[in-house]
Amino acid sequence: MDDKIKRIYVPMTESGFYILFCLQKPQHGYGISQQVKKMTGGQLTISAGTMYGTLSKMEKDGLISFCYEEDKRKLYQLTDLGREILELEIRRIERLYRNSKGEDCNA
Repeated sequence: MDDKIKRIYVPMTESGFYILFCLQKPQHGYGISQQVKKMTGGQLTISAGTMYGTLSKMEKDGLISFCYEEDKRKLYQLTDLGREILELEIRRIERLYRNSKGEDCNA
């Protein structure tokens, strides 16, 4: 993995995390925003500008790829690089959680 890509995406924004997380299966931007809203109980809403800007950047950086078009909506999915970045971020979040519970402290 390119260190530059790692520095750009880890740690990642909450919106970026959910977008990558939702793209483990092919999905389009509107579907992602609805899924995120449901997953977070409405606490996180991703605006269209954020969604499509992030999708464009992630595609350019090789984290996601275009799958196909359905009803004039582009569907994307994770690439291997996107999976690597997502796994790094999940491990980072898990570590933060463990540390917040005092599980990794050497006190």
